[in-house]
Amino acid sequence: MRITEALRAMLQFTTILPMGGHADYDAFARHAYILPLSGYLIGGIAALISILFVQPQIAGAVALAVVLVLTGFNHFDGLCDLGDGLMAHGSREKRVIALTDRTLGAGAVGAAVVVMLLTYAGLTTVTWIAGAILIAEVMGKMVQVIFIAAGQPFRDGMFSYIHTFARWWFIPLSFLLVVPLILLPVSPVSVGVAAAAALLTTAVLMAVTRRLFGGVNGDIVGASHELTRCMVLLALAVTGF
Repeated sequence: MRITEALRAMLQFTTILPMGGHADYDAFARHAYILPLSGYLIGGIAALISILFVQPQIAGAVALAVVLVLTGFNHFDGLCDLGDGLMAHGSREKRVIALTDRTLGAGAVGAAVVVMLLTYAGLTTVTWIAGAILIAEVMGKMVQVIFIAAGQPFRDGMFSYIHTFARWWFIPLSFLLVVPLILLPVSPVSVGVAAAAALLTTAVLMAVTRRLFGGVNGDIVGASHELTRCMVLLALAVTGF
C-alpha cells in the first residue's frame, strides 16, 4: 500500500497527469529510487505518439514536446536556472543567487537553446526515435536518483528535504529498474552506451556544481534530467542507434 502511494506521489511530483487527490510526498521521498518508472511512463507516451509520424523531423519534435509538456516544464525550468548560475560572474554566493533567482537571464536562454538544439539533433538522427526517447527518459530519471542520494544540498529547501530520506542503496535499486531496457529490440550495447553517457553526465555535472555552487539543489536535479536526455540521445546517434 505504501509503495502504491509512493508511485502516485511520484507521478504527481514529476508529471502533470491527473492522479487523484493529493498524495503523501513523504511516501515518494522514502522510495525515490522508483523514479525510473516515471521515465518509462513519460518516455513510453512520447514514444507511442511519435510513431504516428513518418517524417523524423516531425516525430522528433513531437516526442520532445510531449516529454517537456508531461513534466510540466519543471526540469526545463531547472536547466534555465542552471544556465543563469553557470554564466554568473564572481563569488560562489553570486552564482547561487543567480541560480536560485526566479527571473531568467541570458544564461537561461542560452542553456535552453543549446541543449534543446542538441537534443533535437540527436533525436532526429537516430533510426528509432520511439526507442531512443524511452531510453533517454529512463536514464534521466536514474540520474536524478543518483543526485538525490549522493548530492550534497547547499541550502535548505525541497531537495534538502527529500535528500534526508535518501539512502545509498537507492542508486543500485534505480539501476535495477533500468535493466528492463535490454528487453527492447535493440542491441544491449546501445543500452550500455546510453548508460555510460548518463553516468558521464552525472559525474561532470556533480563535479561542476560542487565546485561552483558548493552542492546541489532542486534546480540542478531538474537540469540533470534535461542534460542526461541530451547526452544520451547524442551518444545513441553517434553510435548508430
